[in-house]
Amino acid sequence: MLAAAWAPYPSWLNPGDNAWQLTAATFVGLMSVPGLVVLYGGVMQKRWSVNSMMLTFAAFGLVLIGWVLWGFDMSFGHPWHGFSDTGFFGNFIGQPGAVLDHVALQGQASIPLVSSGPPFHFPTSTLVYFQFVFAAITPILMLGAVLGRINFKAWLLFVPLWMTCIYTVNAFLIWGGGFWAQKGAVDYSGGYVIHLAAGVSGFVAAAVIGPRLARDREIDAPNNLLMVACGAGLLWLGWNGFNGGDPYYAGADAAAAVLNTNLATAVAFLVWVVWDYATGRKPSLIGSVNGMIVGLVAITPAAGFVNGYGAMAIGAIGASAVYVAYNYLSRVRPFRNVDDTLGVVYTHGFAGLIGGLLVGVFADSNMLVYLGLGNTPNFAAAGSLHLLKVQLYAGVWVILFSAAGTFVLLKLVGLLIPLRMSEKDMEMGDLAVHGHEVYPSDVPSLGYTGSVAPALSPTPEPAGSS
Repeated sequence: MLAAAWAPYPSWLNPGDNAWQLTAATFVGLMSVPGLVVLYGGVMQKRWSVNSMMLTFAAFGLVLIGWVLWGFDMSFGHPWHGFSDTGFFGNFIGQPGAVLDHVALQGQASIPLVSSGPPFHFPTSTLVYFQFVFAAITPILMLGAVLGRINFKAWLLFVPLWMTCIYTVNAFLIWGGGFWAQKGAVDYSGGYVIHLAAGVSGFVAAAVIGPRLARDREIDAPNNLLMVACGAGLLWLGWNGFNGGDPYYAGADAAAAVLNTNLATAVAFLVWVVWDYATGRKPSLIGSVNGMIVGLVAITPAAGFVNGYGAMAIGAIGASAVYVAYNYLSRVRPFRNVDDTLGVVYTHGFAGLIGGLLVGVFADSNMLVYLGLGNTPNFAAAGSLHLLKVQLYAGVWVILFSAAGTFVLLKLVGLLIPLRMSEKDMEMGDLAVHGHEVYPSDVPSLGYTGSVAPALSPTPEPAGSS
């Protein structure tokens, strides 16, 4: 009797593409957990280390739940025609829905309004997971602007609201085939959708919540530079998945995007060091990491659209422009009046906008994202005045919408939960909020009510004592 034939994959699934997308997504996930967990935990003062890490872990988990229940379809599903069937309001957001049934988990992935490439060769669950790690890192990047004073409970409510009301709209408009995509705007891997939105929203949040305590602003010393370096390294190499996964195929453009990402980052890092020497400063690790991040962010909207020369130019221009903004523009209003803890508006907001605009300058029409066959045209972006104009309009939208939406959401959350920690809790930091420290001290944590015993507990009194 002959054994029945078994097929491990459906006819549309390519194991190479599927494996690369899952690997790339995992690389991006590692940028948040543990990448930004470790970086934030090391760059903040000792008494804010645990809080910074907890806020990051919480955001990662919250976004995942909301993403599979409603967020993914709002970003990449069928358009919602609540106000109009055409134009902006007919193409600005997707219909919410869950992606947890067998069709979503094992059926072929697609984005209904996107037809600029060949059909996806992996299941919807792969696409959902890949796009989740992008959605998750965005509020985590924004978090860097408000570390050291945001109320943990308020953050738990704000993150799903921001993901639902801000992130999904920007994602649908640019990546999901919505209005700006139809106008020709491109964002290879999130310079606008992720970094510009995070930088602007973080700046608004820092302004609304208010500054850190004076002593935190005056003595802004990292508690562990080794953790900072480790987190930064995870960001650099994790970005290979960030940009390398966005063609959605394990092809030539994915490889080019990975190399371009590293080229731009290396140039930006070194240009930042050169600027430090040129302005009489010492090349610090923290400053150089900022330069590295600027390179990663600036190349993100352009990675697969530019050649290697364009990638190096974007790294140099981005690092130079953000260096000036970070060190000099920060001295003028409104920037000097807002306590952006880690300078997110510069390293992500400014860098994301610069990179997005430079796509209109350096995009090389010979860099084919998808190779057309027969009567199917090639898909690529070409630098032109028209593309630069469209990129500018889309960038202005992201800035205005993200700023206004974040302001409204914060005010709504503030009606229910204080956005800012109490002064007493800010004086104590991690012990007050989470009941333990990153490096336990010799002082017992009296009044601890957490679920894990502190390293040093108060000595129990003898039986019968009062």
